[in-house]
This record gives sequence, C-alpha cells and structure tokens, in this order.
Amino acid sequence: MSEIEFLQLLTSNQGIIGKVCSIYCNQREDYEDLFQEITYQAWKGFTSFRGDAKFSTWLYRIALNTAISSFRKRKPTIEFVAVLPDNNFHHPNEKNEQQQQLLWGIKQLNEGERAIIALYLEEMSYQEIAEIIGISENNVGVKINRIKNKLHQILSHGNR
Repeated sequence: MSEIEFLQLLTSNQGIIGKVCSIYCNQREDYEDLFQEITYQAWKGFTSFRGDAKFSTWLYRIALNTAISSFRKRKPTIEFVAVLPDNNFHHPNEKNEQQQQLLWGIKQLNEGERAIIALYLEEMSYQEIAEIIGISENNVGVKINRIKNKLHQILSHGNR
C-alpha cells in the first residue's frame, strides 16, 4: 500500500487512536504525545500490515501496545478516562454517579485489564478482542469474566 492509502486509512480510523489515548491519558499534553506516538508506530509498522485482519483491528493492536508501553514508563502521571458503551467521550464532570463509580473501579485494574474491558465496552466481539490483544477467544472470555468479578469486588468493597 502507498503512503496516500495509509493516510486515508489512518484518517478514517483516527477515532480509534483518540479512544485509546482517552483511556490511558488524563492530561491534554499526554493525550497529544500518545496520539503522535501511536501515529508514528502505525506508520513505522505499516509495511508489516498484510491485510489478514481489518485495518481497524491492526490499528487497535498498535495503539493499545503503544499506550500500554507508555503507561508502564509514565505510570504516575497517567489516569484512566473510560470509553463508555455509547462510544461518546464525556468530561468527568458530566458523568453520572454510577458511571463515575465504574470509572473509579476500572482505574483500579492493571493496564492489560483496562485494555480488555475498554474493547469489551466498545462492544467488540471476543474474536475481535482476541485478534487485537493477541490471545485466544476462550482466554478473552475467561479474562472478561475475571475482570467483571474483580470490578464487582472493587466496587462492592471500595470507598472513593
């Protein structure tokens, strides 16, 4: 594929990068830095895109791997801001109490669990999540159930 095709695909899928940045960044500067890094990593890895999966699936994988790597490097300054099932981003002050509690609970998860639950909340299929994360569909189901149970425990026992 050519540079023009890459730019067209990237432009039509830039919402994916934005969602992932919103999941792992709280500060505007961090968001912009991560957006730029994901774009760079996608460009760098584009020659390896074979078209076996959808471009969006491939981009999610690049974006999440880059974000998780960034999260590990700068853990103290990154806070989770969730993508909710309605696919709309909201400022934290606009969320109702139940959504804020869920976000608080999700913030307690590790970065891998956050990635899986974010994809689940995006209403992706187990197959799509498996392709993006790089695990089997069965493992996705097991992990989602464990994450749900962990969130239930966190929300049942945690005080904000």
